[in-house]
Amino acid sequence: MDNIIEIKSLTKSYGKKRGVTDVNLEVKEGEIYGFLGPNGAGKSTTIRSMLGFLKFNEGSIKILGMDSVKNRNKILKEIGYMPSEAQFYQDMRVSEVIKFASDMRGVDCKEEAKRLCERLSVDTSKKIRELSLGNRKKVSIVCAMQHKPKLFIFDEPTSGLDPLVQSEFFELIHEYVKEGSTCLLSTHVLSEVKNHCEEVTIMKEGKVLVTDTVDNLTRNNAKRIRVTTDGKIQEYLYDGDINELLLKLQASRIEDLTIEEASIEDIFMHYYSKEN
Repeated sequence: MDNIIEIKSLTKSYGKKRGVTDVNLEVKEGEIYGFLGPNGAGKSTTIRSMLGFLKFNEGSIKILGMDSVKNRNKILKEIGYMPSEAQFYQDMRVSEVIKFASDMRGVDCKEEAKRLCERLSVDTSKKIRELSLGNRKKVSIVCAMQHKPKLFIFDEPTSGLDPLVQSEFFELIHEYVKEGSTCLLSTHVLSEVKNHCEEVTIMKEGKVLVTDTVDNLTRNNAKRIRVTTDGKIQEYLYDGDINELLLKLQASRIEDLTIEEASIEDIFMHYYSKEN
């Protein structure tokens, strides 16, 4: 499969403020790709560099086989982007915002917009200023999806959405991907990555910590250990030889011992606690 996104050695500096350093990322056609890390990890800076909202210092970005700087306008026509905080004209009605987004692309999206509004229970008669955060998010989803783009880029899309809408949102993503789209999902919600992504890049302080398939990350040798010795409970992640661990534990009086497979939350914290 071809790479829909190809980022090589991306560096963006803000002076004293942290940006991103030497970020490498490849997203293949037809993937739902997880871009994981807490706020401030560098995810949004990377995405804004991809879309041409920021000028980066070093490196290169190709999207849909095109240079992100030279072919920015062509690329943007094929992308459905949902920022973490969508800003709309407050006095516009929802129907007007959705049509405005469609007109800006020069595409008739009436039928798809209607279908999406029904699926997400979007009230198109209300003005933007009357909407809650969750309902503004739903409008943003419709604007990003209605033109059936080749590539979706979602930046923290589910914050503010209730669980039922979140479920519907991910069902829609899977439907579009099945029809040939690709999705980059930037999130700090571990369960979203586990449930919907095939591959993931974990970011920390502007750098890539690890890139691997979700299956490989959750199938590694790390175990969650919970041991009670001399009345004290210790709980930690261990990725060494389990026989060596048992030999070490024999030096203490073991009152209770539990060894379990590590969860994706454990794996994330394991990588995140390591020094760069």
